Amino acid sequence: MFSLFRENIRIAMDSIKGQVLRTVLTILIIAIGITSLVGILTLVGALENTISGDFASMGANTFNLQRYEFNTRNNRDREKINPIISYRNVKEFKDRFSYPFSKTSIHFTGTRNAEVKYENEKTDPEVSVVGINENYLENTGTEIDNGRNFTFFDVENNNHVCLIGSDFKKNLFKNINPIGKTISIRGVKFKVIGLLESKGATFRNNQDLRVLIPLQIARSIFTLPNINYGISVKVDDKQFIEGAQDEAIITFRNIRGLNPVEENNFGLERSDDLLNRIASITVYLYYAAWIISIITIFGSSIALMNIMLVSVTERTREIGVRKALGAKKHTIAGQFFMETIIIGQIGGLVGIILGILIGGGISSLANFSFSTPWLAIIAATTISFIIAVVSGLYPAVKAAKQDPIESLRYE
Repeated sequence: MFSLFRENIRIAMDSIKGQVLRTVLTILIIAIGITSLVGILTLVGALENTISGDFASMGANTFNLQRYEFNTRNNRDREKINPIISYRNVKEFKDRFSYPFSKTSIHFTGTRNAEVKYENEKTDPEVSVVGINENYLENTGTEIDNGRNFTFFDVENNNHVCLIGSDFKKNLFKNINPIGKTISIRGVKFKVIGLLESKGATFRNNQDLRVLIPLQIARSIFTLPNINYGISVKVDDKQFIEGAQDEAIITFRNIRGLNPVEENNFGLERSDDLLNRIASITVYLYYAAWIISIITIFGSSIALMNIMLVSVTERTREIGVRKALGAKKHTIAGQFFMETIIIGQIGGLVGIILGILIGGGISSLANFSFSTPWLAIIAATTISFIIAVVSGLYPAVKAAKQDPIESLRYE
């Protein structure tokens, strides 16, 4: 049995070598279908990992008060224009919100194109400067790689201290420990007390190229009108999250001066709500990937079946000789079936490699979090095998049913 199986493989490989160009083209057609599947699934998986990683770091027991709900601004039929969340709003909220076991974080982005100087060195004008209070790092899941966080006294006493992103070690502080060094932003000097862990970049928003400074100092440096502030609340236990949200909404409605019949003119978002919405969006991307791939793979199966039918026709006399020498129907069918399986698996392997390279390459260029797409690899392997089985079954049966006498007469 094993020797017959090995002989079928040898015959199949000889046949493949005898029709190199046609076989290569068929393999490429199969590979294109598998590449589209693996490549798109790899890219979508990397995108999902990146976005989910950014939001998941905030934890399931965190929620944000912001100017808009997550989906309000994209509603063209009924676009709401909410007032900004001003400093007066956030200060009142922090003073009045006192839910047990909760921490409130306040922040705003002063600029996204600051130039940071250290001695005779300076960065490109692409640094984000964010004013924060002492709870910002904990509420956003940001870790410190070296140094310390702001204390309550740093923020209240307007100490000229700062936290910097990990990318500063690539330019201003090459081979230098930045802790204790003094940098300058718009002529204002700050002492570096902490270096943040790398968080990467999402959609050109580089979280490793930013400087965090105390809130009040940031307000004195960046005095543009209509600055929009952000509020983040974190509770110690997830079971208190609903109560904290209700209390936060009531408190902020009172601050906004809304009467009971008016709708909220602000948004509230939980980090896990955002994750669920992102997951629902990426599901459609997965559907699109499968639809595109199935269409391409269907064409691949037709091409593979076609080449095998042509092969059966061209080798009609060979089939007649084999049958005349005593070959049984299942032996003839097995030879052609094995040839189809080998071509299909080679095409699948090439498609998997190309798909991972293309998907991984695009993910790398876009700074997405790449991970090996095992599901896509397993699916591609299974699909390429199914293609080979479906495409090879009819040609193999046709070859097995050839009449030996008519086959020997075939010109």
